[in-house]
Amino acid sequence: MQQELKPFWTKVFSFNWKFGLFLIFAVCVPRFVLVLNANVTGNYGSIGIIMLVSDLAPFIFLTKYGRKEIGLIRPKKYQWLLFAFVSGLAFSFLLHFLGHSFYRNTYENWYNYIGRSYKIPAGINANDKAVLFTIMAITGMTFSPVGEELFFRGIVHSGFARSIGDNKASVVDSVAFAVTHISHFGLVFIGNQREFLVAPTLIWVTSMFLVSLLFFLCKKQSGSILGAIICHAAFNLGMIYCIFYLM
Repeated sequence: MQQELKPFWTKVFSFNWKFGLFLIFAVCVPRFVLVLNANVTGNYGSIGIIMLVSDLAPFIFLTKYGRKEIGLIRPKKYQWLLFAFVSGLAFSFLLHFLGHSFYRNTYENWYNYIGRSYKIPAGINANDKAVLFTIMAITGMTFSPVGEELFFRGIVHSGFARSIGDNKASVVDSVAFAVTHISHFGLVFIGNQREFLVAPTLIWVTSMFLVSLLFFLCKKQSGSILGAIICHAAFNLGMIYCIFYLM
């Protein structure tokens, strides 16, 4: 019988919900703390370490068979990759219009608050803005979508799915994804003090939960983790566009 985990790790773990829970605590808790700290200091470099760990987790823990089991294979339905891109982009714009309708350009608008970390200079000319947007878009479409999807919809999801099935596992990894993103918006740092925004956070967390389910749908229907990555990348592209040009 082929094993998902490499021989070394089978001495410590079984590939089940306990392993998935271990990964959530080992990666998401430090990430939560680091992002909160970065919101204060303005230095987001340390977040890259966590994203790198998320990226490498399937290769650290899993055999070749295990990586196939989490979706690191060619898509079976390529048409779903187009759906993934369009739906991810649409969701990001929907979230923008929702935030703008309720909170305009205040810090209670999630995109407005997150946009502070992009450090877009005031009065920047159109050409320089386009260059900065392109850099941020390329980074946003490659860095976090790959790492987060290999982690949440990949290794974490598959660990839980082994114990409780795909659908329930998708709820678990979506909850973990959504709660982790409270550090990006919800527990905000404004005016040299920490503040928890109850209503905006509820909308933001619910949105992150729903978009996570969308990522999983794209993975499931395409037959590959690439479906989730493309949907996530498109969502990030739309979010970054909204922050640069619609705020």
